[in-house]
Amino acid sequence: MRNPVVDYRSFKLSKINEPQYRHLLLLLGWPIYFALYFITEQLIPLERCYPIHCFLDDIVPFCEYFVIAYAGWYFLIVGSLIYLALYNPDNFKGMMKFIITTQVVAMIIYIIFPNRQDLRPTEFVNENLFTFIMGLIYKFDTSTNVCPSLHVAYSIGIASTFLKEKSVSKLSKTLITVFCFMICISVAFVKQHSVVDIFAAIPVCILAEWIAFGGYWKEKAAKKTNNT
Repeated sequence: MRNPVVDYRSFKLSKINEPQYRHLLLLLGWPIYFALYFITEQLIPLERCYPIHCFLDDIVPFCEYFVIAYAGWYFLIVGSLIYLALYNPDNFKGMMKFIITTQVVAMIIYIIFPNRQDLRPTEFVNENLFTFIMGLIYKFDTSTNVCPSLHVAYSIGIASTFLKEKSVSKLSKTLITVFCFMICISVAFVKQHSVVDIFAAIPVCILAEWIAFGGYWKEKAAKKTNNT
């Protein structure tokens, strides 16, 4: 088993500004985002939210089994942050910059253009464990502030980060990428997002990729130029 590149056993909050721990400051983006999200949820009434819908939403069926990928997103985020914090702080910073960028852009859109989706089924045809979990998610996760989808944006950011991670095998990269893709489409199948929300996340991710990993792509382009 590989040894972590950062030893957190001696970590204390008083040491947060030390070079080996400074990357953890980016975690502050999470409480700030949650606070802003809560505020917008409370201050923007449902009737002010524009309903997001397209014809593909009527074609994509509700499928409760996609809740496995949808809920797995939460574990993917936590697992990715822990892994990168242990084994590659630079990519940890890159992924957090990607996530924070998508959070900032999404919050601006939610404030300027409040939106919602009205796609959730009124009842579940098949009562099972998966619909039970989906029902719980419906209860604590509102149907407002959905476009662009942060489920999609974070997943793309995680896949992008791990595709650049040298410590991860090609098989692991493939499995992570496939799982991230499944998360991206799951949002439509569990009726948490419109298909529009999925595509709306793409330009946000392009901006986040440039901000978080612009240096990586410039270096890659420079190497390609030198080799020609």
